[in-house]
Amino acid sequence: MRTDYETLNVERAGDHILIVMYDRPEVANAKNTLMGMEQKELFESLYVDTEDVRVVILTGRGDRAFSAGGDLKERKGMSDAEWQRQHAIFEQGVLAFRACPVPVIAAVNGAAYGGGCESALSADFAYASTNARFALTEVTLGIMPGAMGTQNLPHAVGERRAKEIILTGRPFSAQEAFEWGLVNKVCEPESLMEETLATARLIAANAPQSVMRAKRAISVASQIDRFNGYQFELEAYNRLVPLADRTEGILAYNEKRKPRYTGK
Repeated sequence: MRTDYETLNVERAGDHILIVMYDRPEVANAKNTLMGMEQKELFESLYVDTEDVRVVILTGRGDRAFSAGGDLKERKGMSDAEWQRQHAIFEQGVLAFRACPVPVIAAVNGAAYGGGCESALSADFAYASTNARFALTEVTLGIMPGAMGTQNLPHAVGERRAKEIILTGRPFSAQEAFEWGLVNKVCEPESLMEETLATARLIAANAPQSVMRAKRAISVASQIDRFNGYQFELEAYNRLVPLADRTEGILAYNEKRKPRYTGK
């Protein structure tokens, strides 16, 4: 797996956890074209080969910002064609992010505005620092959310709340994000990463194929009717039965020891 990105800091935390950090702190981790390309490449590579990564933690450099969204200074003066070309890169990055086979936890360490907020929404779930702030400000700039914000936010907070957030562009706090369902937990700034890592370790200790197939089944649940969603669940379940990890899990339970999962 490539780790020498210019706009992302990528490092392992133990054997199975990958920390991906937006790394442009001088501009509040705003997303320029290169960051869009690098995010797309990273998540596409995980789709092809997880390289034994079982959990990804997505965060931002520093304590000021998770990501301020699109780099508006780079966008100043762009032609329509240049803007749409850049956005096409972002679009493909979003799809690659959503297709990531392993769970992604967002550790929102500061401001998550625009595309930064949409990245937090694209994660499987999110923890936030008490000093985090959220907003989808696109309508105040003459555009609208274009990285699945209008799709993911209603699932997190409900349609009526999502309309209020998107149509006003008004910022809101980490506590409000928690109360509304956008984040799962609010942490003190100094403990955010450790608490996120603790949850990531719990996930990484479980059978990798079970986790990945359960993630897919949960994602499908909100897209199709319940009967067909259950058929998807059963197909995923039955693919786990012949695996060595299924045998190991039951054996470890009966032998009163921790299982040693290999992903096979």
